[in-house]
Amino acid sequence: PREEVAYVTCTYRSTCIDQPDFLATVDLNPRSPHYGQVPAASCWASWGEGSLRGLCFPRPPGPAFGLFLPGKTRLSRVPSAPARPLLGSGQLCVPPAWAGSCPPSRPCPVRSHLGKFWEFCRQGAAPCCCPAGSAALRDFSCRQSSPSVRHSRSPPARSCLDHPQLPPSGEGSLAPLAPDPFPPCPAGVFGRRLNVWNLSCRSLTQCFDLGEDSLPLNVRFLHNPDAAEGYVGCALSGVVFRFYKSCEANNWAVEEVIRIPPKDVSGWIMPKMPAFIADLIISPDDRFLFVSNWLHGDIRQYELSRNCKPRLVGQVFVGGSILRGGPVTVCRDEELKCQPEPLVVKCKRVYGGPSKMQLSLDGKRLYVTNSFYSTWDRQFYPSMVKEGSVMLQLDVDTDKGGLAVNKNFLVDFGKEPHGPCLAHEIRFPGGDSKS
Repeated sequence: PREEVAYVTCTYRSTCIDQPDFLATVDLNPRSPHYGQVPAASCWASWGEGSLRGLCFPRPPGPAFGLFLPGKTRLSRVPSAPARPLLGSGQLCVPPAWAGSCPPSRPCPVRSHLGKFWEFCRQGAAPCCCPAGSAALRDFSCRQSSPSVRHSRSPPARSCLDHPQLPPSGEGSLAPLAPDPFPPCPAGVFGRRLNVWNLSCRSLTQCFDLGEDSLPLNVRFLHNPDAAEGYVGCALSGVVFRFYKSCEANNWAVEEVIRIPPKDVSGWIMPKMPAFIADLIISPDDRFLFVSNWLHGDIRQYELSRNCKPRLVGQVFVGGSILRGGPVTVCRDEELKCQPEPLVVKCKRVYGGPSKMQLSLDGKRLYVTNSFYSTWDRQFYPSMVKEGSVMLQLDVDTDKGGLAVNKNFLVDFGKEPHGPCLAHEIRFPGGDSKS
């Protein structure tokens, strides 16, 4: 069935509005009078943007399922009619065993599987609780936590995706970045490795160096459970790597399959502007890979029929830092002949760049928000911070490939009762293309 509701994590950090983070319920039913609006929102204590980075749905049998909100790993009960999750009604089911596992803003929950999910403790975690880079298995059904997966030189982990026994994870950043503008100083703050974990032995088994300060953020497996392969996107280098299980050597290997070249620019903080890959998503049928470039401002659709060489079949600009009429001038571009035009949807100018994505289960509707990280939002897109971020819908051609902005859909988070806010993760109840 078509999606009717989406949950979107939102924050007021860096907006000069003193309000807690909240979970927005977005109406996606075209027949509803509230279509494209936020009819319900639930607040939780503001733990910082670490609490907005991961959002997952363990789905054990029963009439209700749980919504995990990271930060302090809070579990919200969501009824079978999910228009309003019970987040603000006191039903925050946090087992005592979980309470001290990680300090605020450090854990990063990942994809759930059969009522369980893996939680990676990110940089700066207290060693006595959960060393940086270690992981713990959270059991939704009995609310228990397994011993941490550790390694003597456990690297920080930012993103991971569930796979039998061997989930890879990207390192992300190696230090808290909240007060820091981009680029951070000194160099070497960003991670550079893809790490493979053996969950049976609770150990780190392989590491792949993806390049200095490449910043691997998002790891995505194919949905086919028999396909031991996936993709990892590196934000700063603009490279997407394919990782796969080598049958001959019985271990994992990586290869570069996509490279988005930086643009020579003037009027920006550096002479070269990276694409800054903010998110990856794979269609449920494993036919297409979607890539969002937060700084360049475009979303790309690649066909995966030949997995070793993804083919670009769709591209659309929905914002970014190289728009015509802006402060940045593109001096040399290997791909474009001219700078793209600003996007206006339902009479609203869209600022910011494409960040988090979510794809409908039929693969025909791609939803996207345009806030990545509030400190960098304020640095690169101050107009978005002032007016609030948005959620857009792109129409996807699933036959030949192609992307187009749906001009009849826009969620304006600048109209929230407490003022403009910044929207991040998008999830559907009952499972989605990131489940």
